[in-house]
Amino acid sequence: MNISTSKVAAFTCLLTTLSLPAHATNGINLIGFGGESTLMAGADVAVARDTSALNTNPAGLAQIKGQRFNGFGSVLRTLDLSHQDQFGNNENASNRYTALGGGGYAMSLDSLPCTIGIGLFAQGGAGGVFKNINVNPALGGGQDRFSALFGIAKITPGIGCQVTDKLSLGISYGLVYASLDQKLFPNSSFQPANFYGYELKGANTIKTSFKIGMQYKATPQLTLGAAFTDKTKLPLSGGRISFNQTDAGNGIVTYRNASISGFALPREVAIGAAFQATDDLLLSLKLNWINWADAMKSSTLTATDPDSTSAYGPVFSANSALDWKNQWVIATGLAYKLNDKTMLYAGHNYGKNPVPTNTTTPNLAAILEHHYTFGAAYKFDPEWTFTGGIEYDPQVKVDYTNVQLPFGTNSELRNEALFLHFMVSREW
Repeated sequence: MNISTSKVAAFTCLLTTLSLPAHATNGINLIGFGGESTLMAGADVAVARDTSALNTNPAGLAQIKGQRFNGFGSVLRTLDLSHQDQFGNNENASNRYTALGGGGYAMSLDSLPCTIGIGLFAQGGAGGVFKNINVNPALGGGQDRFSALFGIAKITPGIGCQVTDKLSLGISYGLVYASLDQKLFPNSSFQPANFYGYELKGANTIKTSFKIGMQYKATPQLTLGAAFTDKTKLPLSGGRISFNQTDAGNGIVTYRNASISGFALPREVAIGAAFQATDDLLLSLKLNWINWADAMKSSTLTATDPDSTSAYGPVFSANSALDWKNQWVIATGLAYKLNDKTMLYAGHNYGKNPVPTNTTTPNLAAILEHHYTFGAAYKFDPEWTFTGGIEYDPQVKVDYTNVQLPFGTNSELRNEALFLHFMVSREW
């Protein structure tokens, strides 16, 4: 069937906004996982030594002797997530707080020089909720809602083994779950422009993930690390999408089978080094290549099985360009032992915004570039440690024109964020 340009614009808006968290950091990836990894700004590949190694460098599990539990979480406060355009919008997202969490358990084996573990991680999540967006008068005008709530979680077992006195190797293989709810002007319907707002619910997927890693102690002071993460495709299915076709005389039309293909968590290659400069000071560096150009090229929405007569017919299909760029991330971090109970952390993480201006969208504000972290760990006794700190992501502003969105030309997106990170650890 033939679909008009305005119809394609409405649905490619869906495809460019549904896939990722609005509060993403290195693209859709968080900069780190767990307390130490995050507070060293992701400079973790050569340091990884707690259960977050399952999601950073599984070779680091071999450093865990006995048993270890880590429970970690983050609270995000959006300082400025805003959309501005030629239709008078200068709207802040209403969902200013987002909570993320996870945890891990690991134990060393008596019969082998290996440690096994399992962890649950919030890989990404959140989304932008804009409640009062002025609608383009050419699409009917008024005010309406524009939002996406997307989450990615991972559960992954793994093993790390001390192969020689200097070399450790590790592997983790787990499951990734992703889900999405999204709205684009669901109360709007304007037949002259063939524009019908919609609401998408319940699209989700479960796929496998794979990571391998190594750590090599080149000298007593210098440790080298590397990790490879394979691409994880995220084809979302099982959703329902409802179109407001009231102005065409069809009312609300729900397609009972909606799927989206083309999204993925990217392939990554990370290398790094950790240098024990003094007995108290550890310095770490990580260089991470993220293959966004392969993971985020284009997307396709397919909707079938309408519950009534639809202006789009029995099958709807639309493609959207994403055209993300590959990203190089450089992370530097330090850990300083203040005394027998207290460790201080600091770090900086930088990755250039991988999203082109012609595919930028308010619901995918993956434009943050610099990330500064500060924190500390306090050891209450030989078993229990609490780690806490902050991450500040300075404001980034992008001027863009995305013809796939109903926002006209010369729009502006701003993002600035503050995280509170914490972790409770037990060793026995």
